[in-house]
Amino acid sequence: MIQKNKRIAIVILNYNGIKLLKKFLGSVINFSDKKISSIYLVDNFSSDKSVEYVKNRYPSITIIKNKINLGYSKGYNEALKSIKSDYYILLNSDVEVTKNWLNPLFDLMESDKNIVACQPKILSYKKKDYFEYAGASGGFIDRLGYPFCRGRIFETTERDYGQYDDKIEIFWASGCCLMIRSDVFQKLDGFDNYFFAHMEEIDLCWRINNLNLKVYCEPKSKIYHLGSQTLKESDPKKTYLNFRNNLIMILKNDLFINLLWKLPLRFILDFFAFIRLLMKKNSRYHGISVLKAYKDFILNFKFNFSKRNKNKGEPSIMYKNIIPMKYYLQKIKKYTDL
Repeated sequence: MIQKNKRIAIVILNYNGIKLLKKFLGSVINFSDKKISSIYLVDNFSSDKSVEYVKNRYPSITIIKNKINLGYSKGYNEALKSIKSDYYILLNSDVEVTKNWLNPLFDLMESDKNIVACQPKILSYKKKDYFEYAGASGGFIDRLGYPFCRGRIFETTERDYGQYDDKIEIFWASGCCLMIRSDVFQKLDGFDNYFFAHMEEIDLCWRINNLNLKVYCEPKSKIYHLGSQTLKESDPKKTYLNFRNNLIMILKNDLFINLLWKLPLRFILDFFAFIRLLMKKNSRYHGISVLKAYKDFILNFKFNFSKRNKNKGEPSIMYKNIIPMKYYLQKIKKYTDL
């Protein structure tokens, strides 16, 4: 059992990420307040020399080794059982943090016990004046479960010129840098292991919202995210997990009466997404992944239905319109125009 150390446990999940650790870990070491935080590396059975590198280069970092690759969800769930701290910060290995990134998040959480999770402003490492896909300046979902962000709707990311620098309550905080109260994470049994990767943080935040607790974005904290390092954008498995897990998330967390109309409507809209992908020369395998996601969702419907949470609902923070209609039909590309 790893003993409790500081108020915050910064926990980085790693799988064959030695190049990323060499590039980004130094910023976490240099810019994290050592008075309130400790750093952990959770290794998902890497076959490169990343563990040896961290052990030799940064001996202050505590290393936890998983015996197999458990994915994002179970990888964190298992490791966090042995970490005792008031707060967890789940930080991707492909993130560059900036000076004073940690304290604004900590101060926010300390200011209100009903705020149980938060994220910083997330900008692109490749284009540093643009928001990054995975979280931008705070995540939301529409009534059909489609996620979007302040600063990113579907594939359109906005340039950052300070338009989203206000602290705001959000629906979901990004898994690339998620700060969460440890007692709430454990009370909710953490991430859904079945998800493996993708949508697991949105599922967790929906469960948080259904308890009438709050999730926030604090843009005073800023990080840069490289993105798409575990599963590339071109990998059809990413499309499969996004569609499958999104459907499971709705099934688990929404009211039963809503499922009767939401799931059929999702099928219709996702069918158009399937056709659109098939028509693109380089996206045909992604179209097939949509079919595979629906096949597995239907075949495992009984199992996933059995996981429906005790506290279910349509939180008030949920966007009440349908984002694909706004984006594709009305050509609304920016959060401020919604």
